[in-house]
Amino acid sequence: MTRQRLIIAALLLIAIGAYFLSGAHQWFTLDTLKAYQSDFQAVFNQHPWQVAGIFFAVYVVMTALSLPGATLLTLLGGALFGLGWGLLIISFASTLGATLAFLLSRFLFQKPIERRFPRQFAAVNRGVERDGALYLFTLRLVPAFPFFMINLVMGLTRIKTITFYWVSQVAMLPGTAIYVNAGGQLGELESLGGIISPTLLASFALLAVFPWIARRIVLLVQKRKAYQGFTRPQRFDYDILVIGAGSAGLVTSYIASAVNAKVALVEKHKMGGDCLNTGCVPSKALIRAARAAHEIRTAHRFGVSAREPQIDFAKVMGHVHQSITAIEPHDSVERYTGLGVEVYQDHAMLRSPWEIQVGDKTLTARHIVLATGARPRVPALPGIELAPVLTSENLWSLTELPKRLVVLGGGAIGCELSQSFARLGSQVTLVEGLPQLLSREDHEVGEHVAATLAGEGVTVMTNTQALEVLSEEEGSYQLAVEHQGERVTLAFDYLLVSVGRQANVEGLGLEALGITTTQAGTLELNERLQTRLPNIWACGDLAGPYQLTHAAAHQAWHAAVNALFGELKSFAVDYRYMPAVTYVQPEVARVGLNEKEAIDKGIAYEVTRYAMSESDRAIAEGASEGFIKVLTVPGRDKILGATIVAENAGEWLGEFTIAMKHGLGLNKLLGTIHPYPTLGEAAKATAGVWKNAHKPERVLALLKRYFNWRRGEGQ
Repeated sequence: MTRQRLIIAALLLIAIGAYFLSGAHQWFTLDTLKAYQSDFQAVFNQHPWQVAGIFFAVYVVMTALSLPGATLLTLLGGALFGLGWGLLIISFASTLGATLAFLLSRFLFQKPIERRFPRQFAAVNRGVERDGALYLFTLRLVPAFPFFMINLVMGLTRIKTITFYWVSQVAMLPGTAIYVNAGGQLGELESLGGIISPTLLASFALLAVFPWIARRIVLLVQKRKAYQGFTRPQRFDYDILVIGAGSAGLVTSYIASAVNAKVALVEKHKMGGDCLNTGCVPSKALIRAARAAHEIRTAHRFGVSAREPQIDFAKVMGHVHQSITAIEPHDSVERYTGLGVEVYQDHAMLRSPWEIQVGDKTLTARHIVLATGARPRVPALPGIELAPVLTSENLWSLTELPKRLVVLGGGAIGCELSQSFARLGSQVTLVEGLPQLLSREDHEVGEHVAATLAGEGVTVMTNTQALEVLSEEEGSYQLAVEHQGERVTLAFDYLLVSVGRQANVEGLGLEALGITTTQAGTLELNERLQTRLPNIWACGDLAGPYQLTHAAAHQAWHAAVNALFGELKSFAVDYRYMPAVTYVQPEVARVGLNEKEAIDKGIAYEVTRYAMSESDRAIAEGASEGFIKVLTVPGRDKILGATIVAENAGEWLGEFTIAMKHGLGLNKLLGTIHPYPTLGEAAKATAGVWKNAHKPERVLALLKRYFNWRRGEGQ
């Protein structure tokens, strides 16, 4: 089979090469069409069937080989055969050629690519099996998508050939008719004055508006299919109903109520969601308490004598809960009721695209926004169910400091909590299965964090696989791991699991509505955060791809605005400038690309580095560890991404985020006055490093000669 593929591929390459080398492609231009139009017409008048047959065969071959010129052939067909016969000939020729291209692509490339990317294509084929015909119909109907690419790409999927043929035949018909009609009008031109004829102008106007018309048709078809079997209520209780009162749900409700929409918000647990109750707020309060202990422990660096800090862990947790209590009013039922939001504290279940069962009530809404968040993922390790396992949810109920803590997972949460508990006095071992901590960051970032944690007493074990949990007697637990090819056991009092989070999709009634999930467990959404049902949206951790509070708020704006005003104008979510911070000390903050991502995506870049040991304020603060690394377009000051490892890096990452968002390069940062001495001044200093590396050597050489002349040297 491989030999057959090679032979056919070689023959195709020879045919395509011959097409271009012979100069045949030069015939398929608008100038040629105009120059030889009368000759084509004369030959057709003498031999109509032969010309029609040759035209049909040429059209099929060009389409099958994905050669350029099909659009001009369509215009020529309209000029030669008129609308009726031209449409008939070209419609079947284009579909036959497209199907041959589809089959060639399938024969040559499908199996090799499926073997190379099995997981990705399994997901694609599941979607094709469910909605392949509609998806193909959508692509065919909108001329913005190159038809030859559709032929080749669809050949890689497992859509049935007969389905590909008939959908292509039907969906390409409107666009073909418009182009054939335009060609027919061109054929009737007798003088340049005819170019302004109403019929011809109408044909070209139809070509211009066809993509918009096609899009509206596609949306109508998609809606009809999505809502098949459901009856839309005659009236609605709410304009928008939000399920989940975490960051995403609260922001969605706030925005909708601010524009006077009638809003309902349903939450079965606590208002504020994970961020307030188990995530951002309590973790940052714990980090601050741990930092205070560290500052006392290291005060001798500044000539301040202090004894080992005395940790009252119960009071530390008291500070954590006081922080939650102080912020609770911002996310409370009372506040949102005051904003005009009707809050229901109960379980919600979708009964139809517009009906939601809330307790014993059935509510209706024009739009529904799902914002149910996510929960910690606990791995299915043998014996783990018998051990005292902590996650970011139940961690905050601790009243005594764990003496021996094993942290499973070296992502942001695992690193933050490892450092904090070590500073508070726990004996901490951090286990990470990948070769580095913070695996999404550049290697040097992960190494820097590992060295920092190790320097504070954390035992860091990367490239280490957890095997099972052992329980020999009550209160005695061990985690068995494979480390450097050997089995090692780690004793612990508590096992803190931070290996990721999984979206809360259960119990919402999604399956009955055909709302599906991705392999990552998040909902399948389009770029505007819609599910397959156009009036049901999602945002926050449930939507992915980021599990960040500010990402949830960013999505929430899009969900609210698109739901309420999408019929007039909708917005795709832009993740290009998404900042993220890991709150270890020194902090790791990043926006845009790092080197690892740039290499994976094949994006050319240039690196500018600045060491925090050069910052006057960092030196004065005793916080000179770390660096700034900025990626730019080679030879230009356009910022592709910035990574900061420094004290309070998250507080001044915003300067790079704003610069990227609004297209400001490093030259603009360099030309901006920064207060001295500040840590944020390092952003300007980094721009200075870039500028120095790109100084105009020729101009400087001329200036040197100029100043030599002014001083009278060499005269």
